[in-house]
Amino acid sequence: MVPKEVENSIHAYYETNGFHSGYGGIQINNEKERRFIFSIWSLYKTDNPKEIPSQFAVNLKSKGINVSSGEFGNEGSGGHSHLVYPWKANQTYKFLTGIKSIAGDSATYIGYYAMPEDNYTWHLLSQWTQNKTDTKTGFRNLYAFVENFGNNGTDYFKAYYGNQWIITPSGNWVELNQARFTTTAHPQRHQRFDYGAGVEGNLFYMYSGGFQHLKNIDAGDFITRKLNRKHPVIDFSKL
Repeated sequence: MVPKEVENSIHAYYETNGFHSGYGGIQINNEKERRFIFSIWSLYKTDNPKEIPSQFAVNLKSKGINVSSGEFGNEGSGGHSHLVYPWKANQTYKFLTGIKSIAGDSATYIGYYAMPEDNYTWHLLSQWTQNKTDTKTGFRNLYAFVENFGNNGTDYFKAYYGNQWIITPSGNWVELNQARFTTTAHPQRHQRFDYGAGVEGNLFYMYSGGFQHLKNIDAGDFITRKLNRKHPVIDFSKL
């Protein structure tokens, strides 16, 4: 959930479902365009997607209605998808990421989104097969972040994150209520001090930019939210 106070801060990426092979979330790309996104990296190390050998390719298997897809580079390379959608501040949006199959040296990932506008019905963003995968047992390195990808660092950015769960292959739900804070701020390489994170109620929050609040947490510190103890109800057979 993006609060009202930052709804006009453009060049914002509020990443929700990050993991070792991909990421997804919501963006404010400019004054008129907002997006839901889901992307998967190739494990071939290059910032130019044209350099990816065929055996390391990330192949699109399917995508949802009105979803755009293509390549991405400059931060590693791989397959990208997004849906242009006018999501609103102070509304909670949900994201679901799954591993649909692991076969041989490939893994297939799938990403969904859900909105309050239609009572949180799950919609497909996209499904990708990552070849030469290092995924053998499931997700790892789960993360989320707040990013300003423009040069408007005087703007303020903030998002709330809550009700995080994983479901194991055997069907067990596990609630994730603890996170470790990190930052790209650095005394020499990236001199920013207007960043931080914490907990409000049963939600994590992160913020950066705007020179409004100095850091309220050190890199490496842990934050813990209250347990909700009620996992999402999802009929996977209908996805």
